[in-house]
This record gives sequence, C-alpha cells and structure tokens, in this order.
Amino acid sequence: MLRAYVIDFKGSWDERLPLIEFAYNNSYQATIQMSPYEALYGRKCQTPLFWNEVGERSIVGPEFVEVTYRVIDIIKERVRTAQNRQKQYADTRRRDLEFTVGDKVFLKVSPMRRLKSFGQKGKLSPRYVGPYEILAKRGKVAYQLALPPSMSTVHDVFHISLLKKYVKDPTDVLIVDLLELTDELTFKVTPTKITSRKVQRLRNRDIYYVKVTWKSRDMEEVTWEEENAMRKQYPHLFDSEGYPVEDYVNAPAYGNVAAMEVEDEVDTHDYSYECNSCVFD
Repeated sequence: MLRAYVIDFKGSWDERLPLIEFAYNNSYQATIQMSPYEALYGRKCQTPLFWNEVGERSIVGPEFVEVTYRVIDIIKERVRTAQNRQKQYADTRRRDLEFTVGDKVFLKVSPMRRLKSFGQKGKLSPRYVGPYEILAKRGKVAYQLALPPSMSTVHDVFHISLLKKYVKDPTDVLIVDLLELTDELTFKVTPTKITSRKVQRLRNRDIYYVKVTWKSRDMEEVTWEEENAMRKQYPHLFDSEGYPVEDYVNAPAYGNVAAMEVEDEVDTHDYSYECNSCVFD
C-alpha cells in the first residue's frame, strides 16, 4: 500500500501519511462489510470526504479541501488496485478441495522438538497419518474423521487444509503408533548424537553450532543447532568439561572446529531465542 502511495507523491509522501491512514480506515472492508472507522465508532467518518458543503469550505479553504479530496481519491484507488492484485495472486494458488462422506483422507501432522532448528527444514517434514474415513462434513471447510482409539484425546474435526485425499496404495499408509503423536497432532523427536561442530565468526562474537542427529522411532534427520541452546535443553549430551559425552562423539575430534566466516560486518539475525515446540510446514 505504501509503495503504491509513493508512486504518486514521491518527494512529499511523508507529509501525507495522515491521509493514507485516513483513506485506509475509511475504506469499505468486504470482511466486515463496513469501514474500520465505522466498526470502531459506530458511525461513518465525517471528515475530509464530507467537506463539500459551502460552510465547511469557507472555514477550511476551498483549495485545501480540493487537494485533500483529490489525494484521498487517489489513495483509495491505489488501495483497491493493490487488493485486486493480491486477490488475483492468491486465487492462482488456491485449490478448491471438497470431500464426501465415506472418502478416506490422510491427516497432516507436524514434527515437534523442544528446540527451534536454525537450519533448513528436515526430512521429517511434512508427514501424514491415516488414512481415515470421513464421517461428516462440519460447516463449509471442516470434516469429522473416524480416528483410532489411540487418538481418542484428539478432537476429531479438522480443517480441510490438514487433509489430503487418499489414493488407494498400501505402501502409503503411515501408522499413527509409530509417531507417538501428542494431542496437538505433533510427534516428538529426540537427539541421539552430536557428530560435528562449527563456528560462525561475527565482528564482535563467535556463535558455535553442533551437528545433531534427531530420531523418532525408525525415522532420522540431521540438523545444525546453536550449541548454547542445546546445552540448556539437553545437558545430558555434554560432560562436565563441556564436551559431548563419549557415547555421542569423540572428544578430541570435537575440538577441531570448522570455521564459517561471515563477510558482513553486522549480523542482523537473532539467534538468542528458544521455543517449546516447532512446527514445520
């Protein structure tokens, strides 16, 4: 929206920001079928767009009113253009899915770990369990599934985006018991070993990473994780001297750190946060 606005008012765009704020708040929103201003205050906004009366013009000045009115019209037109462009882009990627009662579908689940991965998405993403039979349609975009007893604590109604049509093939069936699903439809993965270490050298500090092998039953993946975060979440992987325990990696070899130089003087990425669970799309 701002980009489209600057096109018309280049050098003076910053002076007209209140007008773009007004244009947005006074534009009709299809979702709520009214403008944000009307939704907030319960009435239509009675400012610049209603300055056409002679009394208002004599107080404010006809030239100022005319310029303001013209600017607001341009802004609102730009907003409509941007909205249409976004809708067109979204429609090209949107799929109209619909299932019928009796169909079988896969249910999407996501991996969960107690530490956020800073690397690329792993081999455990995405996964589906099932197939499960559709018992009923709930609303326009939700379906009720016949879940097994092992998933009795999971709510059995799911949004259509979590479902994938099942094409009969025995090799595609993924048994839910193998994943140890939680009630939030995530499955746990645990670290089994640390095999390597590297350092990212920044201007004012070094950040150390360890190469971790994660395992969930018979599935396995490898990712690079921040060493300090791993120490906090999984202290049993490290001995009293700070090295990974002997069962996980050879300590002398662990001391050979591979340097990963960073050309930029300033690293803007925040590596300091942790999370209780990670969901991979």
